[in-house]
Amino acid sequence: MPDQIYTPIDFLICGTQKGGTSALDAYCRQHQDLLMADAKEVHFFDNESLFRNGKPDYRQYHQHFPPHEEGKLRGEATPVYMYWPNAPARIHAYNPDIRLIVILRDPVERAYSHWQMEFHRGYETLPFGKAVREEAARLQQADADHRRVYSYVDRGRYLHQLELLWSLFGREHVLVVFNEDLRQSPAAVLQQISVFLGIPAFTAIEERTENAQDYDNPMTAEDRAWLHAVFEPEIANLEVALGKKLEFWRNHG
Repeated sequence: MPDQIYTPIDFLICGTQKGGTSALDAYCRQHQDLLMADAKEVHFFDNESLFRNGKPDYRQYHQHFPPHEEGKLRGEATPVYMYWPNAPARIHAYNPDIRLIVILRDPVERAYSHWQMEFHRGYETLPFGKAVREEAARLQQADADHRRVYSYVDRGRYLHQLELLWSLFGREHVLVVFNEDLRQSPAAVLQQISVFLGIPAFTAIEERTENAQDYDNPMTAEDRAWLHAVFEPEIANLEVALGKKLEFWRNHG
C-alpha cells in the first residue's frame, strides 16, 4: 500500500496522446462501478518536481480521487504516462498490480493531430512537414516541456513503449485497444475493458467522440507518404508483437 490512509488506484488509461483517451475517460465515467479522478490528466507520474527527492507524497495524488468504495474501481487517464520515460517505473513502484489501458491510433494521423493541437496553442510555429522532418534534431536539444510538444513522430513509435510496460507489469496487466475500433464499435471495445477490469458490462452507454475536430488544412500527400515510410517498419513489428494485422493504418487516407 503506498501510504497508510489510501488504498492504491486500480487502473490507468496511460496512452496514447491524441489516441482517444478523452473518449475512454468519458465512457468510464458512465459506468456505475468506476470512480474516475476529479479531472482527466492528473499528471502525477510524469511530474518531475514531485519525484525530485525520491519517493513522492502520494497523498497529493490521492486527493484527486473519491474515497475507496468496496466493489468499485478507481482510475484516471493521463496519456503521457505511456511515453514519459520515467513514468512506467514510478507507476510500478506505486502499485505493481495496477491495470493499464492503452489505446493506439494510426501513428500518421496521431502525429498530425498532435501538431495541429500544438500549432493552435501557439507552442509550435513550424509547418507540419518541417516539424516532423526536423523532429529528431529538435528532441535532442529540447527540455522536458518542449519534448512533450515536438514528439509528433516519436510518440507514434508504440512498440518500445509497450515493451517497457510489458516488462514491468506483464502482458496480462496491459490491455491494448485501438482508436479506430472505439470509433466504429464502441460497445465491443468497452466489453474488452469490462472483462479486463473484471467489472459488469457497460450498459446504456451514450456514444462519445471527444476533442474531434476538422483541420483547417489536411495533411499533404507528400507528408503522408513520408510518414508512412517512416512508420512502416514500426507497424510491421507491432503486428508481430500483438498478433494483429493493422491494415487499417496502412490503408488510411
